[in-house]
Amino acid sequence: MALSKTQEALIAKLRASGAGELGVELDDATCNYLVAVIARDLSLIDAFPEVKGDLPPFFGELPLSQLRLPGANFRHLIDKLFTSQLDADAYFYCLATLHKARLKYERILQAQPIPTIDQVGPRGLLQYGSVTSHTLAGFLFWRKWIYDIDNRAAQETGYVFQPIIAHAVGGVTVSAAKSPVKRGGRGSGRQVDCIRFADKRAYEIKLRVTIAASGQGRWSEEMDFPMDCKASGYAPVLIVLDPTPNPKLTEITAAFRDAGGETYVGDWAWAHLEALAGRTMGTFLKKYVHDPMDSLLREAPDNLPDMLLQVRNNDIVITVGTEELRVTRNARQEVPGEPEPLPPDADEHLGGP
Repeated sequence: MALSKTQEALIAKLRASGAGELGVELDDATCNYLVAVIARDLSLIDAFPEVKGDLPPFFGELPLSQLRLPGANFRHLIDKLFTSQLDADAYFYCLATLHKARLKYERILQAQPIPTIDQVGPRGLLQYGSVTSHTLAGFLFWRKWIYDIDNRAAQETGYVFQPIIAHAVGGVTVSAAKSPVKRGGRGSGRQVDCIRFADKRAYEIKLRVTIAASGQGRWSEEMDFPMDCKASGYAPVLIVLDPTPNPKLTEITAAFRDAGGETYVGDWAWAHLEALAGRTMGTFLKKYVHDPMDSLLREAPDNLPDMLLQVRNNDIVITVGTEELRVTRNARQEVPGEPEPLPPDADEHLGGP
């Protein structure tokens, strides 16, 4: 059975290299691996005799560039997968999107430049004299490099999470320019994390809501969102994955309910998303989004563990507790310039670019 035009376009988009020097292209061997992982996840592996031996885990210690399955015919495998299971194309889209984001971040770690003293020097005035200048300069270098890679992680997470969740639940992300949700019902459009046109629901998806001030203007915008949805003929739905209570969470959930909307927080949020996704995509959400995040929350230490940062043979070695993470550096492919600064609460919201 031939792939549909929509499926062909989806695959072409996923395989293409992204913009910039760190763009990632998915070749046949990488795509074969992803198909095999999906077949295993959905208990279809017996129908794929081309997949021999044990597959390395998607979340594992191997470098991501080694997650490949050479030799098999990708077109044959993907056609078989799509015809074997309903929503397998959505599963492939979401897993491939996540894998590309992880590959890109692996490249960012390899290429993020070590800062220069011109960048960080003025910040040293706040601690100058507490240690020698040599030691303080070294500390500033490490601190800035960690800040930069964390900043990039917040950006890349935002770019990948929201589209994945939207796609998994059968919705689409809409930009402000194309949005049917208007300010006051008639004004300019509003960007929406996920719209399900079939039941006219507009979703606001958040990792967390904190008590940190986002700026009065921005918070006012968020509080107006549910009424804008209602005025535009869409039911507003709030999804907050972290259930930690605080006054702002109480305030925004009340705003959604006052607009006749729905709110789902914590376990209720995950249950709602997985129910919308259905059996196939619910498996994806649980295995590749919910369970990893839940594991991090459960295993988070009560106290900060010991950490050691080292440079060995041009690699950066990060030891946390008794475990070691090695970043193989590629100075010839350093990230040009610095990423666009993010607001302090950038990772609260899972919006894309």
